[in-house]
Amino acid sequence: MSHHGVGPRAVMRSAVFLTAGALAVPLLAGCGSDDKPAGPLAGQDIVPVARAQVADGGTLKWAVDAVPETLNTFQADADAGTSRIAQAVLPSMFRLDVNGRPVADPAYLESAKVIETEPRQVVLYKLNQQAVWSDGREIGAADFAAQWRALSGKDSAYWTARNAGYDRIAKIERGANDLQVRVTFSRPYADWKSLFSPLYPKDVMGTPDAFNDGARRKLKVTAGPFRVEKVDTAEKDVVLGRNPRWWGKPAKLNQIVLHAVARDKRAAALADGSVDLAEVDSTEAQRIGLAGRQKGTGTPLQGSGRTSVKKLRSWALAHGFDSDEVPRAKKKLRTVIKRYLEQQQALRDLDVRKSLEPAYTQLALNGSSGPLADERVRRAVARALDRAELARLVLTPLGLPAVPVGSHLALSGQIAYADSSGAIGDQDTKEAQALLADAGWVAGGPVRAEKKGEKAAGPQKPSEDVPDGGQDGQYIVGEDDKGHDGEHGGDERGDDEGQHRDGKDKRRAPADDKREHGDKDLAQEGRHGGAPGAYAPRGTAAPAAAPAGPLAKDGKALALRFVLPSGPGSDILGSVAARISAMLGQVGIRTTITKVSDDSYFKDHIASGDYDLALYSWPSSAFPATDARPVYAKPVPAADGSVNVEQNFTRVGTDQVDQLFDRAATTLDEDEERDLIRKADARIWAAAGSIPLYQRPELVGVRKNLVNAGAFGFQTPVYEDMGFLKKGVRVSASPASGSPDK
Repeated sequence: MSHHGVGPRAVMRSAVFLTAGALAVPLLAGCGSDDKPAGPLAGQDIVPVARAQVADGGTLKWAVDAVPETLNTFQADADAGTSRIAQAVLPSMFRLDVNGRPVADPAYLESAKVIETEPRQVVLYKLNQQAVWSDGREIGAADFAAQWRALSGKDSAYWTARNAGYDRIAKIERGANDLQVRVTFSRPYADWKSLFSPLYPKDVMGTPDAFNDGARRKLKVTAGPFRVEKVDTAEKDVVLGRNPRWWGKPAKLNQIVLHAVARDKRAAALADGSVDLAEVDSTEAQRIGLAGRQKGTGTPLQGSGRTSVKKLRSWALAHGFDSDEVPRAKKKLRTVIKRYLEQQQALRDLDVRKSLEPAYTQLALNGSSGPLADERVRRAVARALDRAELARLVLTPLGLPAVPVGSHLALSGQIAYADSSGAIGDQDTKEAQALLADAGWVAGGPVRAEKKGEKAAGPQKPSEDVPDGGQDGQYIVGEDDKGHDGEHGGDERGDDEGQHRDGKDKRRAPADDKREHGDKDLAQEGRHGGAPGAYAPRGTAAPAAAPAGPLAKDGKALALRFVLPSGPGSDILGSVAARISAMLGQVGIRTTITKVSDDSYFKDHIASGDYDLALYSWPSSAFPATDARPVYAKPVPAADGSVNVEQNFTRVGTDQVDQLFDRAATTLDEDEERDLIRKADARIWAAAGSIPLYQRPELVGVRKNLVNAGAFGFQTPVYEDMGFLKKGVRVSASPASGSPDK
């Protein structure tokens, strides 16, 4: 599991983490003539070529995290693999373009538009007359109606994960002919383009049994360039083959095999040919780039074989080997290095294609209890952060644009995007300290000893008895009685080994460069306007000043529990968290960093509210009025006395934000919808429940002769155009290809 996101649209903005924290969905909004949106910060990197240059045939082996538990994207356990398969084998009325905006797919639609608004909204779909299911039946109104009935929420026998939009449909009818479908809404619905993407046949949606169980491992009827041939859990494969009834441009590949490979095993899988395309982390991307640059072996295995163990170990560690995985026995060490060099030779046939994912990493602040229940403290945390520095920390070493994300609800390139971070203000240490003082947290205040059995405020109060370095998986940042005053972080390489592994602080974090910015005007939203592994660039400045002394209130120190995942791919989060903790230490906030297993990170901590601070990612949505509302909705008491937070894991929400989302979802004026979304985002910033940091990097290891595939960015992949270059055809790799800069 990757540590980057919370994902796909099939379950609204579902909580399937990509561990460094994603929902991949299409944005309905228009632009005024005087409001032209900027493009994406980074373009896609797929080495695009004309179909005439792509060979016919071949099999693409594509790494995924796991064999999907279900092929039905509307079920709760659908994942990114489910969505990938649906894109290749099922109709979608709208798909995303390179800017993350929905466009009609001409393979299925001649047109789709609102033809009536009074007394009710009516959308008329005109279907491509060649569009047929793989059993030969025309795609038509019966399929639209079956999907509506299954997802409307009116029949509890269907185990659906969401019904957003479908619950607003009043009826679906055949139009003037079999190629027309009329959809009449009971209430206006701005995000109507989000519906029927994907569209399942009535064979799947027609009965609860077919919906609940029939489509979990099989899709007998499909309508895309590919079809599902086999789901093999033993071999960890899903095999997609050409659809002989596909009416569009025929697929270049004979097969696409989605093969499950753990994230930390992907460089090895690319090297041995198990896969041809795989998302990789920055460490493996650098390894692939290093292989491409190596001219000779230059290894200690050359010569008479008398090389010392010390020299062998030094060489291995210098080439990215984990210190825990380097054997001390000389014979075993030589075997490990030999296997590594063989893999490096094979990796020369690969490139790294890179872009930015349609997802962003955020700092989440749990506002349900403890110090962060006070909006002033949350705002102080936000004002303590230098988000530009955090973006540089992650993205600059990868050669990607290091621009902080300015919106919770869209990313640069999407129509609704606008930088609304001014509602909270830029980094300002003095303002952060003033907010904390206003909330009653003062430096040098007495700290009352905790009585035996007494529960600490917040999810967990760090123990005063835990030494710096802490227990396994835990260390404290921000204490001034240990001699390092909150400077606990990674070294320039971002390696967090040694931060807590042996209980001793070995390194000092690169410091905040203490840039001071003027406050931005918060009057519009109100000062208290409403109750989601890289390394520091060389030359990062050392701390300019000692952190502030720890703060206290009512006899308790201001201490926050920072929970992180610990699995493969979490090194980015570790580095970012260490840097955030150092920034918070500058204003007197102490943090305890606790690493937990990937399996429990979301379920036992984020979803249950057992954290103060956390890092995870949300995907951007092309339909934020629909998809983002559950993420930022104000928690409400349930009938059983519990609190329904939907997907608002920070537990911070306001009535104003809810109202703005409701208005945006019902207006049919695209400019008005965009403006309402931006106003909602400004209020979300002001409430300071989550602080967007940076757009996530997308790094893809890919065989050099594979084209029209790689780092797709926003755009839905065009599966029928993917393939391998014809023999003798040469193309230049795109400028973004290659390895991350060292």
